[in-house]
Amino acid sequence: MAATSLLSAPARHAPIDARALAARFLQVRERSLGLAAPLSAEDAMVQSMPEASPAKWHLAHTTWFFERFVLALADADYRPVDPGWEYIFNSYYEGVGPFHARPRRGLLARPSLQQVLDYRREIDRRVAARIRAGALDDDALRRVLLGTHHEQQHQELLLTDIKHAFWSNPLHPAYCDDPPGADGPGVPLRWIQLAGGTVPIGAARWPEQSASFAWDNESPRHPVLLQPFALANRPVTHAEFRLFIREGGYRNPKLWLSDGWAQVQAEGWQRPLYWHEDLEQLFTLHGWQPANPDAPACHLSYYEADAFARWAGVRLPTEAEWEHAAAQGAADGEIEPALHPRAAGAAGTGGFAQLLGGVWEWTASAYAAYPGYRPWAGTLGEYNGKFMNAQWVLRGGSCVTPPDHIRASYRNFFPSQARWQFTGLRLAKDA
Repeated sequence: MAATSLLSAPARHAPIDARALAARFLQVRERSLGLAAPLSAEDAMVQSMPEASPAKWHLAHTTWFFERFVLALADADYRPVDPGWEYIFNSYYEGVGPFHARPRRGLLARPSLQQVLDYRREIDRRVAARIRAGALDDDALRRVLLGTHHEQQHQELLLTDIKHAFWSNPLHPAYCDDPPGADGPGVPLRWIQLAGGTVPIGAARWPEQSASFAWDNESPRHPVLLQPFALANRPVTHAEFRLFIREGGYRNPKLWLSDGWAQVQAEGWQRPLYWHEDLEQLFTLHGWQPANPDAPACHLSYYEADAFARWAGVRLPTEAEWEHAAAQGAADGEIEPALHPRAAGAAGTGGFAQLLGGVWEWTASAYAAYPGYRPWAGTLGEYNGKFMNAQWVLRGGSCVTPPDHIRASYRNFFPSQARWQFTGLRLAKDA
């Protein structure tokens, strides 16, 4: 494989704190094991649909990432733990070589879960030892940092994928037997006016322009002209989306994009994924639970989010509008990890609630490159840029997104019909 190198950071930036990085590496790796701990070996192998992956594969792939992009690049004579795993645990990196088809990951009964766990321990030992010994240069250390953020993405995917697997099981087992924490009342909907104008969007390019991590698709930071607009103070709630259903939202083709209406007809959609037909219960990682009417509506496709906005007589925000609002009012204190979205609590300084960490919020923006976008050098440049087609941008993170992985500039993306992620919406309108 060709060497993968991120561009060197300017000398003005402080050197990477190897001790802090080692601690972060081990903490992230340990959290993945904690998330997988409730699962049996049988649970960890299930793949309930082509878009999902088995928990065992997530644990193995994130380990392979460190082996391939840190250890193997740091040592020309490196020998992998098992050469065959290069093929089955590569996700989509063409620069590495061929890879096992994603829809067939559930057929990988071997290696066993125990072998995967042993693999993780061995790679963790090797990477941590190299960091502590000062045996990795700054470029390799940046790949370690990148790898921790990559693993945090897979931590979220592990939860969303096992939720779909358990929901697909007729017994509907719970991932977590403990009851969810008490949820409070929400806040009334109100509109917050924003003046618009020319505003900065995006993140400074990491690592050349900033020591703060951001994916390459978040850069460059650039000006965007916004017209005056208003944004809802909170996401759309379960009760509000339930009213849309009861008033015939899934039966009215005038509310839907053409492809969305075709999806409704073809799949027989009558309500969001994981909603009981009584609209009062939801399948969650805690099993079936009563729905809190004030909690964000969740597991919506782009089509459903757009149809609801039309029914409400307004629209979805663009990603630039959303980020501009987040820059005014997002607060880190809003981010409280949970296994299901909770009702909006206190608003941030700009009057907005749950801009970060509630549900991923669909925007009206297609996933495309920012002006001046450049993918990272080498094979890691395949990470984001090659998926810039037929996808829509989501913002804000969800209740299962690791809190230190969320930021206002983060660009998530999914196809229009995707519903198994913790996705919802926030309304916008022209001023």
